[in-house]
Amino acid sequence: MTGINNTVRGRATIQRVSQVVGVVFLLVGILGFIPGITSNYGSLEFAGHHSEALLLGLFQVSILHNIVHLLFGIAGLLMARTAGQARNYLVGGGVIYLVLWIYGLIIGQDSAANFVPLNTADNWLHLLLGVGMLALGLGLSRRNNAARQGSVTGR
Repeated sequence: MTGINNTVRGRATIQRVSQVVGVVFLLVGILGFIPGITSNYGSLEFAGHHSEALLLGLFQVSILHNIVHLLFGIAGLLMARTAGQARNYLVGGGVIYLVLWIYGLIIGQDSAANFVPLNTADNWLHLLLGVGMLALGLGLSRRNNAARQGSVTGR
């Protein structure tokens, strides 16, 4: 029974978390293509800061932005196959989102470098995602390692 709290049906909690995060990214990617959920849908462009489409009326999106969310979601599901890959997804994704946050703060919203596109709401969401994914990846892998060591030492 050692480690029962860290596994659910044979999968480590970190793997389940990776799956949940992946599903959320898939849903966000899909919702970005649905008129009504994405306001100003008619202005949705492939890329660039000229897209005025807003997911949930708040987050600036483009076709490229939505595709990135879809790919990030698929990666989360695929990397949930092992605890190590799930950790890499969460930690790596957290780092990527923190870099995106910094990038979004540095470039102007009307800059040609804003090709994804990103607005202020996106920037602060990226900070939360980065910190959250890093915390989950590092915290759950630490918990998983402690449980594994407990089962090895017979605790």
